[in-house]
Amino acid sequence: MRLAGQVALVTGAGRGIGRAVAMAFAREGARVVLAARSARELGAVQREIEAAGGAALAVPTDVRQEPAVAALISRALAEHGCIDCLVTAAGLAAFASVADIKTEEWDQLMAVNLRGAFLSCRAVLPTMMAQRRGTIINIGSVVTSRALPGSAAYTATKYGVLGFSRVLAEEMRSHGVRVGVLSAGATDTPPDRSRMLQPEQIAEAALFMASVPAGATLEELTLLPQGGIL
Repeated sequence: MRLAGQVALVTGAGRGIGRAVAMAFAREGARVVLAARSARELGAVQREIEAAGGAALAVPTDVRQEPAVAALISRALAEHGCIDCLVTAAGLAAFASVADIKTEEWDQLMAVNLRGAFLSCRAVLPTMMAQRRGTIINIGSVVTSRALPGSAAYTATKYGVLGFSRVLAEEMRSHGVRVGVLSAGATDTPPDRSRMLQPEQIAEAALFMASVPAGATLEELTLLPQGGIL
């Protein structure tokens, strides 16, 4: 198993990409800490992992809130003593032209996609730096390399995640902590659209990034549907 003995914390783990990542990491031997706002969804993922013989801890968390993120990290450390990998999969998407998007929609995307990633990453740094090891994988998007009309707010958050991650990677290099961005193309979360990537394909890419041998780091990976950008 590629992640045997490791502890992985996954935000947005109740559904979509986060759920798929949590399932894949647990299958490869990681003890997974599941974070999302919905206790019901997290409970279902936890039960599914445990039924397959894996280990999971569900911690309902709003990643927009600093005290909630701090409590999440404290719970993970109290339960497992370390955090080897963080995947920030919590995210929202809303699409409208700049002329039409509502300010509250802009603010909500910024709060979840960018602030949530920042708070989660910053919270795990003390333990990873003390361990002198760790892997952070932030879920980005292909919109940082392709301009898609109607996606200005979402694109702004993902550019923020990309820039933040690049700086964090440099800051953490001497501490033995790896930081990468997994930029995915259109992904098949509800509703079903057959030409999109499956969340499980994104999870396999995240697993690949997390299991790169020590001494190497995969800092940016772009995964697209075979047919290209939709």
